Amino acid sequence: MAQSTTTTTTATNASGASEIEEVSTSLTFEHCFENLIVIDAGANLTNKKYSRDLDSVIQRAKDAGVQKIMVPGTSVRSSKEALRLSRIYPDIIYSTAGIHPHDSKSIIEDPSSWFDFEQIANSQECVAIGPCGLDYLRDFSEPEVQKEIFEKQLLLASNLGKAVLIHERSAQQDVLDILEKFENLPPVIIRSFMGTAEEALKYLDRRFYISLTGYLCKDKSDTGVRRLLDNGTLPLDRLLVETDSPFMYPNTRASKLPHHVKTGITERSLLYLHRYCTFQRNEPCSLPAIVEMIAAFMKKTPDEVALATAFNALKLFGLS
Repeated sequence: MAQSTTTTTTATNASGASEIEEVSTSLTFEHCFENLIVIDAGANLTNKKYSRDLDSVIQRAKDAGVQKIMVPGTSVRSSKEALRLSRIYPDIIYSTAGIHPHDSKSIIEDPSSWFDFEQIANSQECVAIGPCGLDYLRDFSEPEVQKEIFEKQLLLASNLGKAVLIHERSAQQDVLDILEKFENLPPVIIRSFMGTAEEALKYLDRRFYISLTGYLCKDKSDTGVRRLLDNGTLPLDRLLVETDSPFMYPNTRASKLPHHVKTGITERSLLYLHRYCTFQRNEPCSLPAIVEMIAAFMKKTPDEVALATAFNALKLFGLS
């Protein structure tokens, strides 16, 4: 049991008068140790679903233990908005600048917008380039257009020395072929990974990082993300975690989620998850629950996973 000591602090009330407050040190320490210290490597806080209460969303994330949040840009417009948020909420929000494969055609249609994109990418608060890559599941942009804009972003990332966030769906070999064209690539992160363990190995063999989300609640295959964690294929020094909010809600009540994983989630994490997050709108405050699930699959402690993934994020994105 923590030793209970009392310290005296001075506070100022609403009328400006000083008040003496006694704070129980043991309670303060207990509160600190209740929280996992985690970093969200991807939360889409530029989404209109947060337009009315973003302050509360960020405060809940901080209360839950989320120290920093990467807000990705997926177009010129959203990259600019992500940069704006990083300036409104310094030291917790950091932005990335990316042209998502679906939006690749927008650069072709308006070539001058690339100049604006480069300016955003050069900003100090912008800590990575992407998500960029290839997505062959949908045809919002033609594959050749996707490849062209993907290569432009990789060249930009190489010149700036900023990490690259890769979005890949049903296009792994083409992504790998393009990445191999660049000799001096900065660190590569495969974000929101949803592939097979075999596909993950191809990335890990190249020393890429893999970022996981609440998708592991949905993965019911014998060859996917769960196997990657169960058999120790994914080492902690290659792992990042993200909520991908408002998407990828971690459904901890999923019937196929193993019992030892469900019981590995603390009441505190479930409180934030079930009170503030839904299938329609996930929030960064769900990240501790995701970390605890990953830890249970990996047969490690949540603190181990939290510490390792936070360290990886700090290193890759150059955060202080």
